Amino acid sequence: MSNFNIKTVIFFFAWSVVCVTPIRPQQPAKSQSSGAGSFVEVQGGKLYCEECGSGARTVLLIHDGIAHAAVWDDVWPAFCKKFHTVRYDRRGYGRSTETTSPYWETEDITALLRHLRVARTILVGSSHGGELSIDFTLQHPEMVDQLVLVGAVVSGMPYSDHFLNRGMQNSKPFEKNDVTAGVTNWAKDKYLLAPGHDKAQKRLLELLTANPQDLTHQDLARPTQPALPRLKEIRVPTLILTGDADIPDVHAHAGAIEAGIPGSRRVVLSDAGHLMYMEIPEEFSRLVIGFIETGSV
Repeated sequence: MSNFNIKTVIFFFAWSVVCVTPIRPQQPAKSQSSGAGSFVEVQGGKLYCEECGSGARTVLLIHDGIAHAAVWDDVWPAFCKKFHTVRYDRRGYGRSTETTSPYWETEDITALLRHLRVARTILVGSSHGGELSIDFTLQHPEMVDQLVLVGAVVSGMPYSDHFLNRGMQNSKPFEKNDVTAGVTNWAKDKYLLAPGHDKAQKRLLELLTANPQDLTHQDLARPTQPALPRLKEIRVPTLILTGDADIPDVHAHAGAIEAGIPGSRRVVLSDAGHLMYMEIPEEFSRLVIGFIETGSV
């Protein structure tokens, strides 16, 4: 494990991946953004973000640990029609700079929202983005109106050997700097995308091929206080979405989150894996936008 950044390994187990020799960013695959993005200064780096829409409420989309914010492309237009919508590349992903010193992921969100002059937001977080959304809500409850957790995990809850071994096997080629094989392993992973979603798989492969740094960047994010025993402190309306084809650990985490957050609602979507918004974008948009507007599904 000497070639691995320990903090990155920890986050990899929550759908981030191991750090090997960093790959310099290539030209990112084209994203369906409405208008040019911008960079936000954060301590020790810059975050690339995009915003659209003129709705009264702000929705912040936080991507998973596999690929940058372009994974939201297929649902972006629907959210832009309804809300002021923001998405950003976390450090080392997409166009955002790789971290060079320890930092707090939650404070990156704070800096982003302050830069955009957003006092309160609705968080839609996928996988580790969901874990981060939980952590941010616990730290800054005054800034969060609603939570949508998509294939989310929660800090403080362990992972099975199957989960850990499968992740390490997928990333094994990176140890030999075989980026193509590592990217292909993740793009074809049966838990990320359910079988039969060829278009989504092709798109994911394109994104990762054009942005290998998504899978290989160094990460020095500081660990937060475990959220699992504190879930009861979250008092905002919360929707938990899980794809039926996702790995069992994610279903277990979803159950624990539902049990911990008072009044939360969990829905399992058919014919979907971990990145459901790439597989069934229309159904995803309908459910999430409906929940945001009405508080129910």
